[in-house]
Amino acid sequence: MTTDPPRWFKSSYSNNGGSCIEWAPEHVWRTGDFLVRDSKDPHGPHLTLTADAFADLIAFAKTHG
Repeated sequence: MTTDPPRWFKSSYSNNGGSCIEWAPEHVWRTGDFLVRDSKDPHGPHLTLTADAFADLIAFAKTHG
């Protein structure tokens, strides 16, 4: 069984001066885990978040963005 690398998509909030995150929605559909990374470092590390943690991240970004 081969696993394709995740396809990353930029957040709709990414045009705020360079603070960009990307996420991999297809990975969520396959596994339930939310992958998040810094779009400026695509070969760097990523976070794996639960649905609740991802919702908290979005809520934080909306109030502090």
